[in-house]
Amino acid sequence: MPEKVRIYNATAGTFADVEKVVKSDEEWRSLLSPESFDVARKKGTEYAFTGKYHAWKEKGIYRCVCCGTDLFLSDDKFDSGTGWPSFTKPVAEENVRTETDRSHGMVRTEVLCARCDAHLGHVFDDGPPPTGKRYCMNSASFSFAKR
Repeated sequence: MPEKVRIYNATAGTFADVEKVVKSDEEWRSLLSPESFDVARKKGTEYAFTGKYHAWKEKGIYRCVCCGTDLFLSDDKFDSGTGWPSFTKPVAEENVRTETDRSHGMVRTEVLCARCDAHLGHVFDDGPPPTGKRYCMNSASFSFAKR
């Protein structure tokens, strides 16, 4: 039986139990741009100030580029000065998961899509009120839906 996860749909305002999305690298490669594959599936990072959404001002929902899960709202986006899209919180804690990342000689908290395990970025404790969090994300891990 496929694993299920509870995900919040920001458009509908409801939670639903959905199947985890699991694909081979070959399948992901055929669906994603090379940059999105490198970032979302291989835990890469785009260069600061180069991502499509770092200075994006449209109102809407940032979704997982791999599976379409709602991840962040434009209302929770702020300019962190880092060159990556930054948010104070996800649309729902259920839509993301975190794990310890010890790569590159650092210890950070990695943020992943709860439905397909795509690498999104990292979360830090230096964000603005009310959460004090800075979800520092990669544009290549997102698609965007206007409100």
